Amino acid sequence: MSRPAPLTGIRVLDLTRLLPGPVATLHLADLGAEVIKIEDPQVGDYARTLGTGAGEDSAYFKMINRNKQGLRLDLKKPEGVEIFLRLAREADVIVESFRPGVVDKLGIGYATVAALNPKITYCSISGYGQDGPYKDLAGHDINYLGYAGVLEQIGLEGSKPAIPNFQIADLLGGALTGVMGILAAVIDAGKTGQGRYIDVSMTDSVLAHTYFAMLRLNDAGRSAPRGTDLLSGGLPCYATYRCADGKYMAVGALEGKFWQSCCTVLARPEWVKRQWDSTLRAEMEALFATRSRDQWHTLFAAVDCCVTPILTPEEALSNEQLTARGMVIESQGLTQFAPPLKMSGFQFDVRQNAPAAGEHNLPILQAAGYGAADIQRLQESGALG
Repeated sequence: MSRPAPLTGIRVLDLTRLLPGPVATLHLADLGAEVIKIEDPQVGDYARTLGTGAGEDSAYFKMINRNKQGLRLDLKKPEGVEIFLRLAREADVIVESFRPGVVDKLGIGYATVAALNPKITYCSISGYGQDGPYKDLAGHDINYLGYAGVLEQIGLEGSKPAIPNFQIADLLGGALTGVMGILAAVIDAGKTGQGRYIDVSMTDSVLAHTYFAMLRLNDAGRSAPRGTDLLSGGLPCYATYRCADGKYMAVGALEGKFWQSCCTVLARPEWVKRQWDSTLRAEMEALFATRSRDQWHTLFAAVDCCVTPILTPEEALSNEQLTARGMVIESQGLTQFAPPLKMSGFQFDVRQNAPAAGEHNLPILQAAGYGAADIQRLQESGALG
């Protein structure tokens, strides 16, 4: 039976731009929250022109800002602050990604908002957190991964650190950690009437999930060199192998039963006893190089032993498992991702496309109680874009 979206009735004021904040609020919007994306009239969200130049919103912006409303507001003007605080009185969540202290200087920080709305959940997402010696430093995903000791561990043995085409600190560290804190605080506010301030550091969020590096430190007293740890390429049973056509297979046969089945498919029963022998990798590389990726995939498809093809992004979009799960959708002329979870009684939908800059100024202000004369005054003051 269909039910309202799980976050129906939750209002979010989104002060973020680029990454990771817009992705955090995208998850909330996709689950039914009313998200008002607030941009300044001067620069706005940098993501609008990412990779496109000027004049047209980028595909990236459209993908991560669907299901949101757009409001242009100059928070450096008293009238802009007035509008924001009026909206904040009725909001459930505020998400911001300025450098520490900026929202307080603007007059819209947590203490100010909480005095007007004690149940507010106020989430600040930054690279290094709201305190500590690095709090005011600029950074990007590559910097946060570097400080957390993650980037040093990514790559092949003897190679330089590899830069992943997946913003781990931004998207998992900032966005999902932020959403986790927001949802916990909203639930608590619903029970107690008291909101919370949430300080999310992307560096902290990455560090807190480096479990296998910490395992090695605890067991051996030092980290393993890049590409040699248990799950970073040091084991023949957990590694990637180049095939005859230049494509790759992923071998993840960690458990003994899977490794035994893998060796059976490879017609190398004598390798069963060498599962933890790192010198076996060279022999496996030579064997995998004798067939194409798809030939190996055909051989392993009938055996459940965690040996699978490594797909290109294009191949992943048409993969039978991902398409069966409905993970790829078409909207606004773009190929996009559906939310990465399914919930009973809830059917995801793109309710509206990403907003044009300030597209919903008028209805948002009218809903907040501003009359025509008030809105004209605010436009003339320059508070609205």
